[in-house]
Amino acid sequence: MNFGGWEIFLVVVVLFLLFGASRLPQLAKSLGQSRKAFKEGMREAEEDDLAAQQLRGSSKDRPIANLTDAELKAEMERREEARMEH
Repeated sequence: MNFGGWEIFLVVVVLFLLFGASRLPQLAKSLGQSRKAFKEGMREAEEDDLAAQQLRGSSKDRPIANLTDAELKAEMERREEARMEH
């Protein structure tokens, strides 16, 4: 749905009438912060899902408790690199 110039103008006029010119910048700032927080939450959820999948995938091969010290160190480094990429 595309809005023309008159429709946008009408919406802006209604917003001015409802909230007043002084509260509109606060409302826009609040809306922007909410959107940013929502996107951040979605990104973190995706990273958590990816980390859980990677953890399940690496633990299928060999339990961490059975790794040697060198293998454990390499696995920790690999996981840290994967975490830093995302």
